[in-house]
Amino acid sequence: MRILIVEDDKDINRQLANALTQAGYAVDRAFDGAEGQFLGDTEPYDAVVLDMGLPTMDGIAVLQSWRTAGRTMPVLILTARDRWSDKVQGFDAGADDYVAKPFHMEEVLARLRALLRRAAGHATSELICGPVRLDTRSGRVVVDGAAVKLTSHEYRLLSYLMHHTGRVISRGELVEHLYDQDFDRDSNTIEVFIGRLRRKLGVDVIHTVRGLGYRIDAPEAG
Repeated sequence: MRILIVEDDKDINRQLANALTQAGYAVDRAFDGAEGQFLGDTEPYDAVVLDMGLPTMDGIAVLQSWRTAGRTMPVLILTARDRWSDKVQGFDAGADDYVAKPFHMEEVLARLRALLRRAAGHATSELICGPVRLDTRSGRVVVDGAAVKLTSHEYRLLSYLMHHTGRVISRGELVEHLYDQDFDRDSNTIEVFIGRLRRKLGVDVIHTVRGLGYRIDAPEAG
């Protein structure tokens, strides 16, 4: 999953980026409203962490711009403003959730997980596909009860596929959602990671759809 952080406080921005990266997300960062608005309008993010009090363009204006343009990614607002009227303004502008500063990082991570889960139609933090279980809270992957150790890139790939179980996902979409803006993107690496995942999982859940991409589904009986 690929997340955009729009926060002008450099320390908070860095702390958020470090925590999200450690949690297995690809992260892009912006430090003012105009830059954040541009990135959110041109890149396919799975979710955005957006500060309200930004230079050049405030968070409400950024959010309204995205929603007017039809951008539907979940947006979690961070703000030092704690009046109920500010919260109402944020939700009316199109925010999906709200955290007031100062905040606990675990709460931000939990709220992001919930937004990503709901956006993909999942009710709990555990994603299940046949014998494969992925706990988005702990980052643990289990197949038939046995833990499977994955690299960060393998985990990102499996997580994205399992958030979209049953849907054919192109290599291009995987590249756009698994890597941050500065990563040297090469769709050929997706095939390498798919091969590694199949070997590590040891079950037939990742299917190649010729000419279109990949789909993850529970293995057929028999």
